[in-house]
Amino acid sequence: MSFKVGVPPIKSQGIKTKLIPWIRSIIPSDFKGAWIEPFMGTGAVAFNVAPYRAVLCDTNPHLINFYSAIAKGEITPEVVNAFLIKEGASLLEKGEDHYYFIRDRFNAEHSPLDFLFVNRAGFNGMIRFNRKGGFNIPFCRKPNRFAQAYVTKITNQVAWVAKAVKAKDFSFKCQSFEETISQATKDDIVYCDPPYIDRHVDYYNGWDSNHENSLFESLSDFQGKFILSTWHHNDYRENEYIKSIWSNFSILTREHFYHIGGKEENRNPMIEALVTNFTASPREIEVARPVQFSLLEERAKYSAA
Repeated sequence: MSFKVGVPPIKSQGIKTKLIPWIRSIIPSDFKGAWIEPFMGTGAVAFNVAPYRAVLCDTNPHLINFYSAIAKGEITPEVVNAFLIKEGASLLEKGEDHYYFIRDRFNAEHSPLDFLFVNRAGFNGMIRFNRKGGFNIPFCRKPNRFAQAYVTKITNQVAWVAKAVKAKDFSFKCQSFEETISQATKDDIVYCDPPYIDRHVDYYNGWDSNHENSLFESLSDFQGKFILSTWHHNDYRENEYIKSIWSNFSILTREHFYHIGGKEENRNPMIEALVTNFTASPREIEVARPVQFSLLEERAKYSAA
């Protein structure tokens, strides 16, 4: 039976959609615990892994509030469809003024539906907040953004997530990665997709070397299995933390292209890494739609460690 990768309704830079088959392929076949994510982001990995039990956490309360509302049935496909048709019509009529009206309303009231609107109508699907916690991404300059086909696409994405979380035991928590990892048990798998250190990424609370080292300490102390997504190198430089702190773990690499980002240099190919504290043996997974993966062979001098 082939596997079809689902896409969540929230967009962000660094979304792992095209890497999901690779991540799924290294999950031990005897895994029976909870799938724990300290950095759930858009939720793309967890919703596609579809474990029986998942604890999805993030320090960005707006992500947690949005997906919690879906899990509780407060946000449904019908609600989203009606909301986007209504606000989309106003956007088409008033242009960017309406986008900034919704953005201001979101920053004042923190409505999950408004969060969805600014995320999908903002520039390049980016999620970024200023020091005061205000969403500050500018308009994408497309007044017809919420045409019926696009609204239907987002509505179907919400329906997919709703089905995924209601059929399983999923919980959502707004808390630090340290707290999340400390609550995991030896039977769980902790999947970490933190902001990529030394890359041009935006994270709700920022990310620096202190965070990276703290994550290393938390995962080193964890008694269960973990999978860490990070970057290995690109055409211009290497991730120095791969050698300085992560080198004693198993490291798999694969080439990937990111197509979301405001800066041209961020659209270059990236060599992704999966760091694990167990011997990962990727399995063949048939994907319903072709996904462009390239194993590192002739292109780079690096190989799976």
